[in-house]
Amino acid sequence: MYNIKNSIFLELDKTQKSALCNFLRALVKKSPSLRSDEILDKFLEDEKYYFNVGNPHFEFLSDFIEQDNFQQDSLKYIQECKKYYEYKESQRPFIEKQKEFEKQKRKFLQEKKMSKEFPTKKQLYYYECLCKKYNIEKQDITGFSKLDLKNIISGIIDEHSGDSQPFN
Repeated sequence: MYNIKNSIFLELDKTQKSALCNFLRALVKKSPSLRSDEILDKFLEDEKYYFNVGNPHFEFLSDFIEQDNFQQDSLKYIQECKKYYEYKESQRPFIEKQKEFEKQKRKFLQEKKMSKEFPTKKQLYYYECLCKKYNIEKQDITGFSKLDLKNIISGIIDEHSGDSQPFN
């Protein structure tokens, strides 16, 4: 896509070219079901309408919106954008798998870290309150890690989740 950008819209300056390319890319993304030539026709039709109304998106296009060179360049860029979005869509399953893997990795590392830390005062207090509320005998939790206490608290909450929510 970047090679195409360097070879199209040579008559525009850098800012104009960027604005036009961003607009066309957004148009392609917004209507993925349309073919490239349909997207171009829609763009040209809209721009001509806005020129007639006197409120164009891109005033600098007034000189060469009708030129074949401009329309060919626009079509090339739209086709390249469609390819880019189709490729991106085809990569979605792999990206989702990678995200899921990273999520599991973070969870594993967090649990690993928690297994080496001592429980916080808040955790200890919460555990004591749960034991009082559900009339559970407190275990000797000396030497337990943050992870161990988290699992015990989760177990108590899961076991009594049908009774009522804790501390509501």
